[in-house]
Amino acid sequence: MSVNTRLHWLPRHGIAGLAVRTAARRGNLDARLIRDHAVIADPYPTYDAIRAEGPLAKGPLGLVTAHHEVCTEVLRSDAFGVQLRTERLPALLRPLFWYVDRSHTYSPIEPPSMLAVDPPDHTRYRRLVTRVFTARAIENLRDRTEQTAIELLDDLRGEETVDLVERYASLLPVTVISEILGVPLDMRDQFLVWGASGAVTLDIGLPYSTFRRAEADVMALHNWMVGHFDRLRRSPGEDILSQLVQVADEGGLTEDELSGIAMLLLGAGFETTVNLLGNGALLLMSSPESRALLADDPGLWPHAVEEILRYESPVTRTARVAMRDTEVAGQSIADGELIVTLLAGANRDPAVFPDPHRFDIRRPNARDHIAFSSGIHYCLGAALAKLEGEIGLRHLFTRYPDLAMAGPPVRRTTRVLRGYDRMPVRLGSSVATPERLDAPLTA
Repeated sequence: MSVNTRLHWLPRHGIAGLAVRTAARRGNLDARLIRDHAVIADPYPTYDAIRAEGPLAKGPLGLVTAHHEVCTEVLRSDAFGVQLRTERLPALLRPLFWYVDRSHTYSPIEPPSMLAVDPPDHTRYRRLVTRVFTARAIENLRDRTEQTAIELLDDLRGEETVDLVERYASLLPVTVISEILGVPLDMRDQFLVWGASGAVTLDIGLPYSTFRRAEADVMALHNWMVGHFDRLRRSPGEDILSQLVQVADEGGLTEDELSGIAMLLLGAGFETTVNLLGNGALLLMSSPESRALLADDPGLWPHAVEEILRYESPVTRTARVAMRDTEVAGQSIADGELIVTLLAGANRDPAVFPDPHRFDIRRPNARDHIAFSSGIHYCLGAALAKLEGEIGLRHLFTRYPDLAMAGPPVRRTTRVLRGYDRMPVRLGSSVATPERLDAPLTA
């Protein structure tokens, strides 16, 4: 396994990591977004600087853009895909990338994950998933989400200071995803470990030891998933995954393909939402004016979540590869060329969002953000994440209106995903709340 693991690590983390480190030493702005801890802590001036270089700037591995219009164009264009064109790589690298493409890593950014395949495979996978992961199915999770939020907040009663990420922001979405997957709640802690490892593998330039641990966890999750599919075939439930297994069997998916889809649902189902809840809680604790507006007009909550997603995007970047010679923003793009779209930078583009560095829950066009990407790879879990964000944050601040920071929060070390590992808060007084808040939670 050690040889295979090293071969999996080498292209994305060994070779690509070396290129990023070299570019960072030479002052490349995008490389600094990946390598420089001070820039990572506050990346927005660097996004502005990259945007000032033009529609497309030079990155360590290709081109990069922080322009909302250009990001949207690339993400929606059928001239771009997500799979690396190995035939366009230097001859010495092709065998290595060929091997990785055809081996089983089960990473969320490697085939057969939907994040890493293009049509026709992506079309086939997505068509099957959308048959069960419908708007009605998500809406049916509303009551369970509210019940979970209430129970978790009840568990905090009587405590003065807690870690909001550990005790609430992580547990709410992982409990909901457990319902979707049809697994017992005692698996929650294990899912959090596996999900964190999947999140780490989204980054590039990982040390080998970190990658090895993450790959082992991802493989353990895959093995568990395959066994779980057999259990659901023998005794299907009412959960979404039971329905997906049946639909996938009818559609002729392999176990690896089904596992890739299920593991992506697990990761996308709570990793993004953990960050949304943590980021949103901190922003609202830092904005008494926003909290007062929400208390006076609960109908603003859906819009507040859109502004949180715009202002502090949980997913910072995604990349596309040109599938043919094309043109973007008046610039010729060669077949096989890489463009990194900086989602978090695009969401602070002043050409689209006036005064973009101001947090404003009444911003008229907040929902024009691309925090969940765009085009055919638009996040399947976006509606679920928004629902959990609205319910989770509203119940939190309704129950604990005096919620305040009790110490400095600790950011996650991940680069692609932006959020917090720890967030010490002082709960303050507790206010009794109804089991279901009356005002609508969707726009």
